Amino acid sequence: MIIDCHGHYTTAPSALAAWRDQQIASLDDPGVAPSRADLRISDDELRETIEPNQLRLMDDRGIDLTIFSPRASFMAHHVGGFETSAEWAAICNELCHRVSTLYPERFAPAAMLPQSPGVDPATCLPELTRCVEEYGAVALNLNPDPSGGHWTAPPLTDRSWYPIYEKMVEYDIPAMVHVSTSVNPAFHTTGAHYLNADTTAFMQLVQGDLFTDFPTLRLVIPHGGGAVPYHWGRFRGLAMALGKPELEEHVLTNVFFDTCVYHQPGSDLLFDVIPARNILFASEMIGAVRSVDPRTGHHFDDTRRYAEAAKLSEEDWAAIREHNARAVYPRLDALLKGQGR
Repeated sequence: MIIDCHGHYTTAPSALAAWRDQQIASLDDPGVAPSRADLRISDDELRETIEPNQLRLMDDRGIDLTIFSPRASFMAHHVGGFETSAEWAAICNELCHRVSTLYPERFAPAAMLPQSPGVDPATCLPELTRCVEEYGAVALNLNPDPSGGHWTAPPLTDRSWYPIYEKMVEYDIPAMVHVSTSVNPAFHTTGAHYLNADTTAFMQLVQGDLFTDFPTLRLVIPHGGGAVPYHWGRFRGLAMALGKPELEEHVLTNVFFDTCVYHQPGSDLLFDVIPARNILFASEMIGAVRSVDPRTGHHFDDTRRYAEAAKLSEEDWAAIREHNARAVYPRLDALLKGQGR
């Protein structure tokens, strides 16, 4: 089977965005604050957004299951304070759970956390726990920069993050390291901030010794790792200068990359540089790049085409499309086995 480890609910009903707009407006005028009960989205409305969009493309491209999380740019942890993020995360996570309930063999839920700039990450633990224990979440999205492009948070190796890592280890659940909207005009959200964050997160992990403290912790760096495959020699050299072991020993037992790279040469580089055991199939459709490439006549985010054209061995392709995801996401593997898959 083909497991897409990187999907977001980018086609959610318009009522969700309208509720969020009202929530944001209430930061200046508390009298217009919406209640959670004001948001009414039926199962039929969910179906109307999923079936002609994500589900149709999954069928067209032969993707069997998608790990499905709230829209990354909508996380917007910089908006308001912790209470704002907590309510927003709870609503978005519930919708992804409902989609996975409507289509249990096609979607598995992943949770966003109610992060907020300058707030102790431990405040995220109740929502994390609820999503795992009540919604069956198989993964988390962890934002290394809740400030929205100003990078005020400490590096991922800082001990302030440890309560989240401890809970992840307890639940044996991985996190995708994924930023949200940039409010810094120097960084375009999807063209710069996302890819900068992927590269930055990897270098933070190279500099630190996080996995000495958490040897079973697993982190997925999306979008092919940003600049990581292209500058693998630089990262190896920097690791040596820092007195760290080779990257394969230092980070690759715990860090994985997805295939959200939207052209053949970039995909080929990812497959050539990064060991197959550290690569997970993903597309992030319907996401940052939704158009058809006029040079190929196919959608940029039809990443299966790049993998199948990359001359991978059948063993490596099987690992990338399915087996690695089952290993990195044990709760997903248990879910699939429970379904007889």
